[in-house]
Amino acid sequence: MKKMTETNIKEYDLEKRTFEFAKKVRIFVKSLVKNVANIEDGKQLIRSSGSVGANYIEANESLSKKDFFMRIKICRKEAKESKYWLELIESDNPEKEILFNEAKELTNIFGAIIRNAK
Repeated sequence: MKKMTETNIKEYDLEKRTFEFAKKVRIFVKSLVKNVANIEDGKQLIRSSGSVGANYIEANESLSKKDFFMRIKICRKEAKESKYWLELIESDNPEKEILFNEAKELTNIFGAIIRNAK
């Protein structure tokens, strides 16, 4: 059995946080006005938001340090992309700003992981 350390707990929290981000994005997209722009941008947002967490899981299972950094960089890229799609979506829903701020925080967290691990 794996010994729980502070590092394991932080990894778990970030894994849970990225999962919650993707789930909240899906709920938000379902609430959008159905027009061509929102439908297409919503699809892209769903993809990028889910990719953040999926790549974080892969980073934690990486076989090498190089692979870990590549996956974390992809996490950062997908979080940035999520911010982009959120900006394009037409909505007055306050959840849009909350999700944008979460994507921004995730971008900063993954950037810090990259900087601090070198």
